[in-house]
Amino acid sequence: MNFRSTLYVGSVMHRRLRPRAHRLRYRLFWMLLDLDEIGALARGLRLFSHNRFNVASFHDADHGDGGGRCLRDQIEDHLRDAGIETGRGPIKLLCMPRIFGYGFNPLSIFFCYRPDGALAAILYEVHNTFGERHSYLIRVDSNDGGIIEQNCDKAFYVSPFMDMNMTYAFRVVAPDARVSVAIRTADKDGLMLVAALRGDAVALTDLALLRAVTTYPLLTLKVIGAIHWHALRLLLKGVRLRVRPAPPHLPVSIVSAKGSSA
Repeated sequence: MNFRSTLYVGSVMHRRLRPRAHRLRYRLFWMLLDLDEIGALARGLRLFSHNRFNVASFHDADHGDGGGRCLRDQIEDHLRDAGIETGRGPIKLLCMPRIFGYGFNPLSIFFCYRPDGALAAILYEVHNTFGERHSYLIRVDSNDGGIIEQNCDKAFYVSPFMDMNMTYAFRVVAPDARVSVAIRTADKDGLMLVAALRGDAVALTDLALLRAVTTYPLLTLKVIGAIHWHALRLLLKGVRLRVRPAPPHLPVSIVSAKGSSA
């Protein structure tokens, strides 16, 4: 069976420049899930389930408002609030699935398309390790050369080693044969952190899922473990902790073309 959803196998990299240099790189895999196809995936694949335990699974409550309400409806509501018309085109979510029931995504990305296949908006959903999440919704005005460049102010506490008064610059190649997302984080003194993920598409089958899970066992546990391991290393390097503020009152920052939140 051919699905519109797919796998991406690749790597994630973080490089911190200040006040102490620090770098990490890990091999990972993601699923690109067409939100209208998740039920069909669960019926067509033995190793994947929707809202149920399996080798790999997707749970609606891991995203959006956390209440389990239809994700398409939630994203459509945010698009409507932002005045972005998509004509109910496809919405595709790039994320890591739960593996053997456990899941954590530092960043999940919703690609929102028009019916003609043009990308209308990107919603970046950020999760921190304190059980909080916040999203940045940015309209896609141009896609010259296949590269999308977007900017916004930081509104949500993620790393205890980073201040809040910072900006994000996104450079995205929307998912096709490959996907690429680079994020440059800067403060008033300039660039502080560069993070990037890159992956190559693999047709979504039970065999491909089995290969991915056996090649990268306990994927999501590895991610959360790595976050805490590198936090310890930063502490030992003398990087100071920042106080965690309350999360934003609104769940989504609607960002204008100029990078400011509405």
